[in-house]
Amino acid sequence: MISIRNISKDFGDFVLNDVSLDIRDGEYMVILGPTGAGKTILIETIAGIYRPDSGRIFLNDLDITGLPPRMRNVGIVYQDYMLFPHLTVRKNISFGLKAKKIRGDEGTERVKELAEMLGISQLLDRYPLTLSGGEKQRAAIARALVLEPEVLLLDEPLSALDDETRDRLQEELHRIHSVTGTTMLHVTHSFNEAFLLGSRMAVMDKGEIIQVGEPGEVFRKPNCKFVAEFLGVRNVFRGTAVIEGETAYVNVNGLRMASANLREGEVYISIRPEDILVFPGYIESSTKNSFRGKVVDISDTGTVVRIKVDAGVPFVVAVTRRSLVDMRLRTGMEVFLTFKSDDVHMF
Repeated sequence: MISIRNISKDFGDFVLNDVSLDIRDGEYMVILGPTGAGKTILIETIAGIYRPDSGRIFLNDLDITGLPPRMRNVGIVYQDYMLFPHLTVRKNISFGLKAKKIRGDEGTERVKELAEMLGISQLLDRYPLTLSGGEKQRAAIARALVLEPEVLLLDEPLSALDDETRDRLQEELHRIHSVTGTTMLHVTHSFNEAFLLGSRMAVMDKGEIIQVGEPGEVFRKPNCKFVAEFLGVRNVFRGTAVIEGETAYVNVNGLRMASANLREGEVYISIRPEDILVFPGYIESSTKNSFRGKVVDISDTGTVVRIKVDAGVPFVVAVTRRSLVDMRLRTGMEVFLTFKSDDVHMF
């Protein structure tokens, strides 16, 4: 559907560097990355706001690199809504229809259908200043969809909303994609959005695409230290790996950890906090990765409790609050950690 080929753009203080990415027809692709990664610049280049210094952009095999925005049939929704304050919601949604020469009953019907789909029919005669953040974003999405774009670009559409509204609109976006089948490209710095909405995701940093894959795949198997740490792995260690039979053993500061990934030499390994089991005191275990340690810190994040354990290297373990209470875990306590070799990802 969209094929981005070796796109580069030099802004002086920032460079979009040789970006290539394919977005499939009808896909919900999420571009994830920290602030300043170049996510917005990339989608604005796709929209035609910027013309790349080099590289090409194809939409359904048509080279659109040099086409002006109005000829690309690409819609874009920004985090700050960009609604016209002097127009009603109805007129905001229908604004682009005149340029496409869509008038009369057809235009009226399109606005009506989208307003009903997005639950804003009762707001059509109100002005943007009287709307909540979620209502404004729904109107902005309707304005983009009314032109029936082949691709809808979403630039951090949920970042300005409170948690409850964000959750509701997240569900709305999922439903809209299911109903319309529109190809969507959604930019965010939130992994939750990527995991809940994306059929695939691309991780971006410093103007480059770092990793592309299904959210679960990227989540479980980051391809570098940046991706692992950005996605909250926390347990990222550098060591030396040797293969013994069907297992690789990685020496990290004298601690020998087993991995199902068969690689040798200098490597990084990552272990997600939720994949590590913690037990008070000592237990017998046949797991290859079993280590004694001492609790050095306990941090309650509200949803989970993160426990830092010194076992020769600093492990971070995630447990529920109930588990914390049941095991009576406390700072200074000796504990026993176990995790499977399959959960030790190597890169």
